[in-house]
Amino acid sequence: MAKLIYASICSLDGYVSDADGNFSWARPDDELHAFVNDIERPIHTYLYGRRMYETMVFWETAEVSPDQCEPVSDYAGIWRATEKVVFSRSLDQVSSAKTRIEREFDPEAIRQLKRDAERDISIGGPELAGEAIREGLVDEYHLFVNPILVGGGNRALPNGARVDLELLDERRFDSGVIHLHYRARR
Repeated sequence: MAKLIYASICSLDGYVSDADGNFSWARPDDELHAFVNDIERPIHTYLYGRRMYETMVFWETAEVSPDQCEPVSDYAGIWRATEKVVFSRSLDQVSSAKTRIEREFDPEAIRQLKRDAERDISIGGPELAGEAIREGLVDEYHLFVNPILVGGGNRALPNGARVDLELLDERRFDSGVIHLHYRARR
């Protein structure tokens, strides 16, 4: 059975973007980007909400040139090779290959996807991930905590959910980012 994995780059106070929707402070340096790529490489399917998909679809057409840093070029290839499911009631069409739209988030369909998948699944976007967390679907968490307080905005983790976690790993990066890797205790 595949694991459902939630990875989030967030501020120390737990936000993926500030009150104005800005997340430029979350841009990873080469060291962190390469580490994230290694986490993403084995993923078979990305599950996105509409807003996260609209942010990530950049990678479909991102220019990959010899003068770009290796982690950026590498991630573009990882993203393009991965299946994507976008959960949206308003999106009419997708602008990337290997992508389909689902109108409703169905927890039982995600359970079946986990049972059927041979490789792990990633869920992106705090709203969609919040639904999955509240349903007990998320198996592992990768939190990349940035050394910044933004004071409000879009929360990385949902209110109203309680999940007991086991720390699997942690790592400190030169940029001051801390990676925390947890597994849900069942």
